[in-house]
Amino acid sequence: MTPMPPPPPPAKIKVLIVDDHIVLRMGLVTAMKGEPDLEVVGEAENGVQAIDAYRLHRPDVVVLDLRMPKRGGLETLAALRKEFGPVAVVVFSNYAGGDDVFQAFKLGASGFVVKEMPLDRVLEAIRRVASGDQYLPTEIASRATNRALSQLSAREVEVLTFLARGLTNKEIGVALDIVEGTVKIHVSSIIGKLGVTDRTQAILVAVKRGIIQLE
Repeated sequence: MTPMPPPPPPAKIKVLIVDDHIVLRMGLVTAMKGEPDLEVVGEAENGVQAIDAYRLHRPDVVVLDLRMPKRGGLETLAALRKEFGPVAVVVFSNYAGGDDVFQAFKLGASGFVVKEMPLDRVLEAIRRVASGDQYLPTEIASRATNRALSQLSAREVEVLTFLARGLTNKEIGVALDIVEGTVKIHVSSIIGKLGVTDRTQAILVAVKRGIIQLE
């Protein structure tokens, strides 16, 4: 009898890496070269390039940084979903504040990992997301939950972030292009929702809960 030909190898998971730090991109590329089921099909260093690269390569999974020039990660995520539909995205970030996680999943991310995690967890996230699952480690999920439970609006989180940087109400108004009186209203709302008595306590509670992250 003629021996049966061996089955074809399973298709590799095609990955697009979007990060403005070349060393990190190279590290991920090197790590995936040793994985038989993963293949890096493209790289981009900002969100504008990411759209073009996705259009060209049609990857299975996008590994996406949040802080990038020209177009940030959240804006890029929204643009990818708008043009290409249910894109599988793993956010790969230095920052894992509650609002970042909350907003990423609200915009359609499938996974979230931080850059301090071991590479094998990043690879696990890629595989899980490629199979249709979500990947959100417990320590990150709790921050998103705290952000949701706080019921702060996106604008209030912005105001709170500026407060944590030491800006006055007037300076925050200039930064957000709103009047100082509106900033005062936001600050009062933040204090009420977090159950504290002043802005200093609001910052401390927000950092402790992972709603914001001090840079």
